[in-house]
Amino acid sequence: MPNNWKTKIRKWAQQFGLSFHRWELLEEALTHSSYRGIDPKAVDNERLEFIGDAVLDLVVGEWLYHKFPHLPPRDLTNYRSALVDREQLAAFAEALQLEPYVRRGWANFSKGTPEYTRMLADAFEALIAAIYLDQGLKRVQQFVYPLLQQAREKYKNNNYKGILQEWSQKQGLGIPQYKSAQVGGTPDRPRFHAKVFIQGKLYGQGEGGSKREAEKKAARDALEKIGHPAVLDEGMDQPSS
Repeated sequence: MPNNWKTKIRKWAQQFGLSFHRWELLEEALTHSSYRGIDPKAVDNERLEFIGDAVLDLVVGEWLYHKFPHLPPRDLTNYRSALVDREQLAAFAEALQLEPYVRRGWANFSKGTPEYTRMLADAFEALIAAIYLDQGLKRVQQFVYPLLQQAREKYKNNNYKGILQEWSQKQGLGIPQYKSAQVGGTPDRPRFHAKVFIQGKLYGQGEGGSKREAEKKAARDALEKIGHPAVLDEGMDQPSS
């Protein structure tokens, strides 16, 4: 079984353009702590996860710094937090089809559970650490930058209300509630103002020529305030003046 697993993870790595001088680093990265209940001598990925967390902070921060030169430090910090949170890291792991290759014990890791998400996020961080320790920061950048771009691209449909609802539900906060009203304009060209609330707290506001447009802008305002990567789409590739 162990040798078969080692062969499989090498094939997986090569599928994504990865090769290691020290393949034991990849083995460690893909071994969850629960697996030690099966093999007490196994080295789990918790130490690598510690390194990977720091490396990702640096790499993602640098990517944002160069990609969006006009963004102020507060926004850079918010966007970095969104790109390295547990849900997003698990999404990166899923994009890499990593889940079948993570060795783990008999604990319940059903898809959609917090344990499943944490397991994938930890494995991804550990993988980044393994690449860093084996080949250095530049190789990590080459591997991670395309994933960051893909994370940005997936939000380009501008469905801000849907994105905000997905975020809110994943946080256990329920469904956002919108309140809108006409605030001016003329009968043929009205103006509407909308507010979006989550658990009774005001998250965003917006105005538009229809309730739909105003609510969309309110949702975007909310996403911007929480530092969600969805708002990296609009007008953020322009160089600073």
